[in-house]
Amino acid sequence: MSIRPNKVKQRLAAGQVATILSGTNDPDLIDQLGPLGADGIWLEGEHGGVDFADLGNLTRACDLWGVTSVVRVMDNDYATIYRTLDRGAQGIVVPHVNTGAEARAVVEAAKFAPLGKRGMFTSRQGFGVGDYLKTANDQSLLIVLIEDIAAVNNLDEILRVDHIDVFFVAPNDMATSMGHIGNMGHPDVQKTVDGAIARIVQAGRTAGTLVSSANVEDYTRQGVRCIMTSFFPWIQTGAKDLIDRAAAGAGGR
Repeated sequence: MSIRPNKVKQRLAAGQVATILSGTNDPDLIDQLGPLGADGIWLEGEHGGVDFADLGNLTRACDLWGVTSVVRVMDNDYATIYRTLDRGAQGIVVPHVNTGAEARAVVEAAKFAPLGKRGMFTSRQGFGVGDYLKTANDQSLLIVLIEDIAAVNNLDEILRVDHIDVFFVAPNDMATSMGHIGNMGHPDVQKTVDGAIARIVQAGRTAGTLVSSANVEDYTRQGVRCIMTSFFPWIQTGAKDLIDRAAAGAGGR
């Protein structure tokens, strides 16, 4: 038996755009999202309710649809990272990675020897897989968040760290770190985000960022190949449109 392929990694290796949807911590909703054809599902363990007990069923639902389970952990902690992988996650997102040393710590926690120091245990993804320790290293997706101005200042050293798959520039926390709280559209923030993306692409590494329907084409033109978006705005827009049209058809409320 072979390890399940990582769809996001496959797309990135082919130079294609990988799309990750966020907004669900429920296996049934993952089933409903499955037919959309996204490459990954973002499971929120930093700001959301995902915990170790949930991960088995959440990642299993992703497996059923052949989409990559991508879990944002709460911090850059060795045990948290490898236990999240042990519970079945195919990808890890680590927040606030601000130095090369912090990026190397992600690799050490997420990769088995000789690449890293992940605890030697067969995860849920490894049952029945004969060469699991090697193929797990090949298939695990590592994403670090570039979300502080300190990370931008240290970006060159972060980009030199091997085995990181995506350097994801996160605009909201970036805005806060620059003193523009809640204003990720501020020109200085946008300039910083775009500049970081350009440096990642120029270094031959994979850039990621948060996108919306309004800016996705702009970012993919800049070279971003890993995009994450929440489906909440789609629901809000669709629901409002239906409610407004129903009211208009009835002659108003």
